[in-house]
Amino acid sequence: MQRYGREEMEAFKRNRYKKTCRQNLCVEDRTMGTVLDYLKEYGDYTLTEMPFSEVDSLILSQFSYLKFDEIVPEAQGKQAQTAMPEVPVMSAGGERKEADRSEAAEHGVAQKAEMTEAAAVSLEEMFRHEKYDSLYGDERYRRDNTALFLGMYGSKRFHNTRITSYVNQIDLDTEMQFSAVTIHLPDGMVYVAFRGTDETIVGWKEDLNLAFSEPVPGQLMSVEYLNHTAETFAGDFYVGGHSKGGNLAVYAAMNCRKEVRDRIVTIYDHDGPGFRPEVKAQGAYGEIEGRIRKTVPRSSLVGMLLYSEGEYEVVESKTIGLAQHNPYTWLVKEDAFLIVKDIRTGRKFMDKALNQWILSLSPEEMHTFVDTFYQVILASETDNLIDLTANWMKSLHRIRMALKEIAPETEKAIWQIMRALLDIISANMKERFRNRNETEREKLEEAIRQLETAFRKQP
Repeated sequence: MQRYGREEMEAFKRNRYKKTCRQNLCVEDRTMGTVLDYLKEYGDYTLTEMPFSEVDSLILSQFSYLKFDEIVPEAQGKQAQTAMPEVPVMSAGGERKEADRSEAAEHGVAQKAEMTEAAAVSLEEMFRHEKYDSLYGDERYRRDNTALFLGMYGSKRFHNTRITSYVNQIDLDTEMQFSAVTIHLPDGMVYVAFRGTDETIVGWKEDLNLAFSEPVPGQLMSVEYLNHTAETFAGDFYVGGHSKGGNLAVYAAMNCRKEVRDRIVTIYDHDGPGFRPEVKAQGAYGEIEGRIRKTVPRSSLVGMLLYSEGEYEVVESKTIGLAQHNPYTWLVKEDAFLIVKDIRTGRKFMDKALNQWILSLSPEEMHTFVDTFYQVILASETDNLIDLTANWMKSLHRIRMALKEIAPETEKAIWQIMRALLDIISANMKERFRNRNETEREKLEEAIRQLETAFRKQP
C-alpha cells in the first residue's frame, strides 16, 4: 500500500483548507480534526521527530479494540503468559530477521527467552493476512477502525509497529471480559494496551461490577498480564487504555510488582472509571499518581464514575452527551487534544449525585441492583450489544416479560435503591438552586414532588 508522502500530505492540507473556506469557518478551524485526521496530518513524522503524545496513546488504545484473533498469537492462561516469548527484531521493511544480542538491546528487547518466529506480528503481516477483514468485527466502529489501521499502516510514525502477547478471554462464570496486547513501537518503546468494554453483554456486566464490587476478575488479570508481559522486554514502557481499559491500566500499575511499576513512564487513562476509596488504599496509588494522564470528554459519565481526586484534562468533542465516550469524536487541534476548561456543569452535577449514590449502597444492595439488571438484559437471549440493538423490538419484548418474572421482594428492593438515588439528586438540586429566585425554586420543588409521587406508586 502506498504510504502518505510529503507531497500527498501537503495536498491534503491544501484541500482541507479549501473545504474549510467553503464552509465559511474560521481559519483556525482548518487545524481541527480527530485522531484520524491527526494520522493524516502528522503520520509522516517519526516518533523521534515528534515525541509520543496523549493523542498517540488514544490511537493505540483504540487500536487494541481490533479483533486480533487468529492473526496475532494469543497467550492463554498464567502458564502461557509466564512463558510468553520475546519479540523478534523487525527490519525497516517489516520482515522478520535474526537478531543478535547487541541489536536486540538497541531495540529494547530482553534476552530472557528464546525467540520464536510466531512471537510478533507486524502491521504489514496483518494487512497481508488472510484473516485481515476479521480485524473489524465490531460493526459499530468498522469504518473508523478500518481508517485507523490503514492510517497507522500508511504512516512513518507507526508503520514498523509490532504486536505481541495478545490475550482475549471471556468467562461467563466469573463475569470477565479481558483483552490486552503489547505494542512495540518503531522507536524501541513499548505500549501495553488494555482493551475497554467490547460489545459482549458480560463485558458491560463487568463495567457495572467495577463500580459496585472490586476487584473484579479482569482487574486481577490485568496485574498478572502486566507482570508477565514486562518480563518479555527490557527498558521503560507506557501503559494505557480507553474506558474500562483505562481503569485496568491504572489498577495494574498500582498493583504490579514494584520492579515493573518503576519502569512505567506514563499511565494513560482515557475516560476510564475510577475506584472505590478502599481499592486505592490497598494499592500503591500514591507511587503512580504523578504519572497518570487522565483525559475525559466534556460530557464525561464513564470517566468521572467514582473519580473524586487527581488532575484530569477535558477534551472537546464533536458530538454531545454520552456519545462523547467514543474516542473518534474527540477533537484534535494540530498535534494535541483541544482542551477545554472543565466538564459541563450539568454533567458534573449528575456525576456527583451518581457517585454519592454508589458509595451509599450496602454490598447487598449493590449486588441486588447489578444482578437484577444483568438478568433482565440476558432475557433478550443475545450475548452481545450489536445483536441486542439490531433486534431491539424482539429484545424489548423479552426484557418486558423478564421484568414481570422478578420476585416481588427483589422488585421492591430495586425501587428502594432507585429512591435513594432520587433523594440524593433532590438534595443536590435544592442546594444548587438555593440562591435562585422564588419562582425558580417553586418550579424545581414541584418537579421533585412529581418524581417522588411517581416513585411512591411503585412497589
